[in-house]
Parts: sequence; structure tokens; C-alpha cells
Amino acid sequence: MTKGNAALSSDQREELLRTLSARFEKNMSRHTGLEWARVQARLDAHPEKLWVLDSMEATGGEPDVVGMDAKTGEYIFYDCAAESPAGRRRVCYDRAGLESRKEHRPENNAVDMAADLGIELLTEEQYRNLQKLGKFDAKTSSWLKTPPEIRKLGGAIFADFRFGTVFVYHNGAQSYYGGRGFRGSLRV
Repeated sequence: MTKGNAALSSDQREELLRTLSARFEKNMSRHTGLEWARVQARLDAHPEKLWVLDSMEATGGEPDVVGMDAKTGEYIFYDCAAESPAGRRRVCYDRAGLESRKEHRPENNAVDMAADLGIELLTEEQYRNLQKLGKFDAKTSSWLKTPPEIRKLGGAIFADFRFGTVFVYHNGAQSYYGGRGFRGSLRV
């Protein structure tokens, strides 16, 4: 139950599992055919992932199961907060983007924050799949894992949901906005 020197107490663990279980039961359409008891058994077998899920929760991500990998047996969690997680906004895309800003630098960047949390930024495909499960980012936007060929040219991609449509856009990796954060995924 650790990442670095951080550990969840037994009370924190139980509270997190109650939160995740309640969210799982409330949103069955996100994971049709899956059972919480099996998810919890997987979490019990991989307690180190609880710290990551707790960090996702603490930063406003509201992680929930969105599927299972039939080959590996891993359950897939995405940030399912209605808007881009509040504790992960006002960040540029990556360290190079952050360092290229001459003034008004944000405190952090999405790529480093995701690594610190132990999650992966959602790809465009994953983001589009998330949008099939509900309406997300109707007022905010989320940085997405940017293909290397775009990043080499100084850009990064982000997405949102407006007018009943998922829009994927580009921006300079150094840009940041109060309403743009990032969403992540975790495999357990």
C-alpha cells in the first residue's frame, strides 16, 4: 500500500474501498457484466494500487472501473469525474512545455503529475471510449497523451465534449488554462 514513503492506514483503505464500491454500484452502465467482489479481490491482491487510486480520488478524479482486459485479467480504472479533475488543472502539458514559459509559469505539468500519481494520461481513443459512458468535460477540457510526432513540433492535444460531440484540439505544450486538467487510467 505504498508509493514512495506514502501508505494508507487501514481506516483510509476501508474508506477508499467503500467509496469505490459505492461508485461502482451507482454507475453499473460503465462496467456491465463486471462484479465488485472480483474487482476488490484484484485490489486485495495488488494493494500497492490502492495508493494510486487514493491519489486519483484526492485530486478529484473519481476513479471507476470502465472495463477489464480479458488477456491479463486486469481491471481498468479511468478518472470519471464529470469535469477534468479539479486538483489537476492549470497545468501545461509536460516539463519541456513548462520550462519553455518565460513568465506566468504554472506550478506543474500533466505528464509529471500523472507519473507522480502512478497513472497514464488517457489517449485520444481512451477519451472517446470514456465519452461513450457519459458526458465528461462539458465545461472543462483535458490534456491527452500526445503522439510523439506532434510533441516534437511543440504541440500537445487536449479534448472536451461540446454540442454533443467530442472535440480533440491542439495547443502549444506550454499553454495552460484554469479549466484544463488531465484524466488518467490505471490497470489493476
